[in-house]
Order: sequence, then structure tokens, then C-alpha cells
Amino acid sequence: MTTSGTIRTGIGGWVFEPWNESFYPPKLPKTRQLQHAGSQLRAIEVNGTYYGSQKPATFAKWAADVPDGFVFSLKASRYCTNRKVLAEAGPSITKFLNQGIAELGDRLGPILWQFMPTKKFEPDDFAAFLALLPSEQDGITLRHVVEARHESFCTPEFIGLLAKHNVAAVCADHETYPMVADVTSDFVYARLQRGSDDVPTCYPAEDIDLWANRLRTYADGSAPSDLSLIAPDRTAEKQPRDVFAFFITGGKVNAPAGAMALQKLL
Repeated sequence: MTTSGTIRTGIGGWVFEPWNESFYPPKLPKTRQLQHAGSQLRAIEVNGTYYGSQKPATFAKWAADVPDGFVFSLKASRYCTNRKVLAEAGPSITKFLNQGIAELGDRLGPILWQFMPTKKFEPDDFAAFLALLPSEQDGITLRHVVEARHESFCTPEFIGLLAKHNVAAVCADHETYPMVADVTSDFVYARLQRGSDDVPTCYPAEDIDLWANRLRTYADGSAPSDLSLIAPDRTAEKQPRDVFAFFITGGKVNAPAGAMALQKLL
């Protein structure tokens, strides 16, 4: 009987010049970098899909380059989220989902809908946006996660809307963005953004240990007791949950080392 969800750690993208020295083997062709990343990590968050569309053949090649159990999280197009009225995002959402993402098959992880730091919480409009997110695409089950980066989202109403639609919130470990540690879906998605290029494992060892414990708690179906909740009076169903944790932005040079160190503990 499964008593815990699957925990996957990873990085943002796989093309980054400093990684040619710090992560990839010497003289490894760029065409094989994804294969190497897939052999060392469990997940990658793709940022390129935020800026432009890909071809179905591209998604199919990505899927073929990584092993079973590996997943790609796709950042949704900026045209879906960078708008005044979110309720009008329907056509952009459809275009994003129809570009061929189903070619990833079981390698398709959560879709990340990231909002600008200046985007404020407007309950009715945000509810309308969540209602636009489909549960499947071309027979593939979709999982959705939102990253709201304005403090106005720190309200139980936001948490309630996410839970109603089975949408996760990014648990952001960031200097200025709010951390949403509440469980609102059947998976948990963390973005660890306080790393440093001066630390060989991106995060110090003690912080990696701390996050390993937190991720285990989430995977077992609970919420870490050392993280504050926006809606503390709400109780999420205790059930095993898949967990995704990405080393993003801060300490990017050593992000792969951080992801591997964290995965080793798990």
C-alpha cells in the first residue's frame, strides 16, 4: 500500500552556459544535455514555453530524451496570465494547451501559471480564470499550479478558490514574494529561490535537510508545522501527495547540485 507520494526535485531548464563547467561532462554535445540532465534529476521546469510556442515534434523529442518517471513542468504562456482581465484568457489558454503538450505523455508534469508581482487578487476575476483551466488535454490529465506574487493573495478566500478547483499554489521560498504553504490540491509544488552561487549545493546543507523534512511531510499527506498557513482554520484531506521542488533563480550555477543533494536525502 502506498503511504507517501512521489517526490521529484529539479531545476529550471537545462541550457545554461555555466552548467557546461559545473554540471555537464566535458565536451558533452548540447544535443545530449537533456539526456544527461534526465539521468541525474527527476524533473525540469521549462521556462521557454512562457515566451513562445513549441512544435509537437519538440515535445515528443523531449519525452524521448528522458527516462521513465521523469517529468517536465511547463510554464504557461505569458499571454494567459499577463492581462488585466483574467476571465478573458480563454483563447490564449486554449492556444497554449493545443500546441502539442500531450506529446509529452506521462512525462507531462504540472502546468505553472505565473502572475506578475504587480498582479493583485480580484476574487471574481481569479475565480473565472480558474474555471477556464481544463482537467485534461487530448486524453492526458492536467495538473495546474499558480504562482501569485502579490501580497493581496494572502487571504483565505484565495486558498478556498484554489481548493475548490483542485489547483495548487506555489510554495515559494523567496526573499520578497509571499510563501503559500497551504495544501490546496493533490500535489505540492515548491520553488526554492534563495540559493547562492557561493554555496556548492545552492542551498546550505542545513537548509537542504530542512526542506527534505518539509517535502516528506507534504508527501505523507500533511503540512509542515514550521511553515505558516494563510488559511490556518482550513484542514486539507490527509492523503499521499506527489511533491515537486525546483531550485530556481538564486544560486542557479549550483542549482543542479542542490537538486541532486536534496533528492539523495529523499
